[in-house]
Amino acid sequence: MKEVAMSILSGVDQRTNLVGQNRLELLMFELDGKQKYGINVFKIREVITCPPLTKVPNSHKTVRGITKLRGGTFMVIDLQMAVGQPPIEDINKCSVIITEYNRNVQGFLVPKVHNIVNMNWEDVLPPPKLTGNGHYLTAVTKVDDEIIEILDVEKVLYEVSGGKVGIGEAVDEPLEVSEMMSLCHVLIADDSSVARNQIKRELTRMGLSVTVCNDGRKALDQLQEWRDSDPEKLNTLALVISDVEMPEMDGYTLTSEIRNDAALNHLKILLHTSLSGVFNSSLLENVDADGFLSKFNGDELTSSVENSILEWYENYQHNEGHPG
Repeated sequence: MKEVAMSILSGVDQRTNLVGQNRLELLMFELDGKQKYGINVFKIREVITCPPLTKVPNSHKTVRGITKLRGGTFMVIDLQMAVGQPPIEDINKCSVIITEYNRNVQGFLVPKVHNIVNMNWEDVLPPPKLTGNGHYLTAVTKVDDEIIEILDVEKVLYEVSGGKVGIGEAVDEPLEVSEMMSLCHVLIADDSSVARNQIKRELTRMGLSVTVCNDGRKALDQLQEWRDSDPEKLNTLALVISDVEMPEMDGYTLTSEIRNDAALNHLKILLHTSLSGVFNSSLLENVDADGFLSKFNGDELTSSVENSILEWYENYQHNEGHPG
């Protein structure tokens, strides 16, 4: 495990080199049984042996306690229990994967950590349709002929937090539907059902119509279909909001494909990510997106979308209904 931890801490620069190559690194681990799971190394700060934990009264049943590390305090979640498996019995023999999602640090308790693998997003596929709606998978892949399941960690955190996912989402009053918002629509690409629903709900509240895709490949296919068969639909597309990590095609590659298409390269693209601000500032130098949005901050999302649509509307009027 020490070698794994050192590999994770090897620096930001090494991993930003993967940007634009449609590649990722996965940390593989086990829960109950021999099935292996994966988490994107970009989200991981380090891996440690489970430290002493302090129980917190009235916390979620999957939270085994809190602990301190390097001056910070964070909760430790029994990941095995969080995805519907039996709770881990002997936590002293376990590892804690310390992650940063949505500007929050938390630890995931797992029985066994394996190695890190470098792979192509094209080899990461959506979960089988027969999996149903109650699963915690966001994608699957294969390493050395073995199926690896990639967990929807955002769904886990959403449930542990009781649905409290960020500032601004609690505002339920509908916004006034302005003329410019009734003229345009937004394309959303995200493999997490929780993230898709959060963004869709917020944009619908703003009076916008949305088109939703489960991954970058489907989003590109949709854009190309509009380009070839429905140019007016493309003309009224004000914004693309894309997740960074998606099966088959990540957000960086989707951005690159859009920028390399003369009929699409005018589109405004915001990458919606749970990566930390440190990573974001490094990645902005490597990808031609218009900005990053943090998951999930309703106020930030609303403000960025409003600014993007205002820019689109001004361009739309200037070009008499033909932006670009």
